[in-house]
This record gives sequence, structure tokens and C-alpha cells, in this order.
Amino acid sequence: MEMRCRCGDKCIRPISETLKDIELFYKPCSNCKIGKVKKFSPLAEQINLDEIDNYFGSCKCGKRHLDIVMSHVLKIMIDEGVKDKKANLRNSCVPLVTPGYPTDSVPYLPKDSLVIVSNEMDKRCAERIIKEVGEVSGVLKGDIRKTVGIKDSDSNPHVYELLAGCDLRCDIVQTPYGALGIYKYQHEIHIEFPKAKSPKIEILEKVLEEYDKPTTVLDCTCGPGTLGIACLKAKAQKVVFNDIWSPAIEITLINLEANGFPVKPSGSEEGLIASGDKFEVYSMDVRELANYLDRKFDICIIDTFPGVDTKEFVEAVGKLGKKVVVI
Repeated sequence: MEMRCRCGDKCIRPISETLKDIELFYKPCSNCKIGKVKKFSPLAEQINLDEIDNYFGSCKCGKRHLDIVMSHVLKIMIDEGVKDKKANLRNSCVPLVTPGYPTDSVPYLPKDSLVIVSNEMDKRCAERIIKEVGEVSGVLKGDIRKTVGIKDSDSNPHVYELLAGCDLRCDIVQTPYGALGIYKYQHEIHIEFPKAKSPKIEILEKVLEEYDKPTTVLDCTCGPGTLGIACLKAKAQKVVFNDIWSPAIEITLINLEANGFPVKPSGSEEGLIASGDKFEVYSMDVRELANYLDRKFDICIIDTFPGVDTKEFVEAVGKLGKKVVVI
């Protein structure tokens, strides 16, 4: 399957290539300026906004401290009337770096390495940010407190609005079986902030350790495919991915390819979207899966939105799995 970004640019690349230089990706050079901006003090009280380029010009290496980049963004938001002159970095917008990779210090950002989210943003301001702030690849309007996606077939989906640029991001997820790169169109897939150790991966690791031989796994609410791909990396015998949210399935297929698991479109089998050497991908209500899958899985994984009652999910996949794991 060809990995093409919706924007038409070469945003997607094999994760093995991304990992080659990840340790140096956010490191400054010896000439980079240190970001000396107080996050809780109004930006307008710290610098002359009319002469911001004198303060926040780029280094020759092309990188800038995250706080400098965010100050540049905030300056434009103030210019456009999205924020008033009392605004500070803490109440401006949410920065999402890409690739998302836990670092010991504040990152220095190269071109197209940041997606920002603001519930107050408008299209004109967003387009100006994309034009003038090279580090920003995409601007979203949305409430960071609300989870993006769909809970079940009885619910309406919630998405952010992509105002300008491309919001495709990649999160680097560390697992005992090797690092994964998980792409997301961030206006359609829930935000997760990468950690040195993922709590979800740690739960999965303990479950997989119970099996001496390759296992069969049903990832019945797969999202972007993180847990199911981790199972494939752990040498699972078979993994079935499923999610009712079609954007999640679209990005799962991309993530399978990007992490080294070639995808081929499905044939005529009803409900099947795509398959590969050791996996299949479906998109349907969890409660309908038992009507399409006739096999019994060693492990069924349920990973839903925070606060969702999983009782009905557990009952539905209990028909398909020997062990149901709620993560």
C-alpha cells in the first residue's frame, strides 16, 4: 500500500528512517539562542512585539527553542485579535511536537515539527501562522479537554477543525519489542503525550508474558493501531484490528506500513478492510464482531475513551476471547 499524506506532501516515511536521527532531532547547536520567556507573565510586558524578529530570529541551523516559537505564534494571535495583550505562553495554545518524543529538556524545533491547538483560533490567524512560523505545520481549532473520535455506534463523533496546514503527527512509542512510530491526523485521532514508558504498553507486556508461544490477539478498539502493532512486534501469531471510527482504520493501515507490516486491500470477504501476513483489519461495531469472526482469540484488548462504561464491550468480545483485557 502506498503511504501518501492527505496534503500530498511526503509527510509519511518508514519509522526506521525517523528513528535514525531521533536522538539529535530536537538538540540545539552551539549557536542556538536559549528561550528566556516567562510563561506566566504577559508576553507584551517582556518584549516589544513590534520588534519581535530582533528577539526571535532563527539560528543558522534552522532550529528555535520551543518557547521562542510559541512566543512568535502568540505575537501573531495578539496581532490578529485572537488574544489580548495580557496573554502569556501558558494560556495561548497547546503545542504538539512531531515526532512526539520524550526529551530531558525543552526541544529546539526544526521546520514543520509542530501542530498547535487553540479553541479561540480563527482561519485568518491560522493561515498567517503557517505562512510566518516555519516550525508550525498545522493549526487546529478545538478544545483540548474533549477527546477526539467516537465512543460507539450510538454516539456522535467529535473532531477538531483543521484551519490551515497539515496536522499529521508521529508519536514515538517505546515498547520492549522495539520502538513504534504512530501517525495520527490529530483533528480526528485522540491526543496522547508520549512518555518514556507507556502505561498501556506496560499492561500489554504483562499480559503477553503469560503466554509461552505465539498468541492470537483481537484489538477490538484499535484507534491508530498502537497496541495491535506492538503485539505484531512481539511476534504474535495473528492480530485482528478493529475500530468503528473510519479515520482510525485509515491511519492504522498507514501505521502498519510505516512500521514494516505490508498491507494489501481485502478481497470479497464481508467486513474485512485489509490484511497482511499476520493480521486483518475490520471496521465495525464491537457488538457485531462475533457475527463476522469465527475464531477464538487468546487475548481481546479493549481500550476505550476515558470514562466509558466497558461492560457492554466486555460482554460482546467475551464470546471471542479466552482473556479480555481492559486497558
